[in-house]
Amino acid sequence: MTEQNTTPTTDTSTQGSASPLRCITGSIISGVMGYGLYSLMISIATTFAQKPIHSDNQLVIKITSAVRTLVVGIVALGSGVFAIVAIGLFALGVQLLLQNFTKAKNS
Repeated sequence: MTEQNTTPTTDTSTQGSASPLRCITGSIISGVMGYGLYSLMISIATTFAQKPIHSDNQLVIKITSAVRTLVVGIVALGSGVFAIVAIGLFALGVQLLLQNFTKAKNS
């Protein structure tokens, strides 16, 4: 009862600051992952298109169609997120690079 509820403190000095090189590197990594997911999405969609549903039951056809759409949609969402992150990191790297050049001119 006399014990105080203490939360562990985190040391924020170990985190690195953003630099143009780190941003461009992260952008390249994210872009490669986005392209990989895009290629996977195309492969999955092609495979689903080549294998039609063999059933006379309407419920089975609807559920199969929904699952196929869900799978392709989730992979497309992941691909889009990685692509947007890659664009954002690249833009941040360019912005930091321009800020470094303007600081050097003003000094």
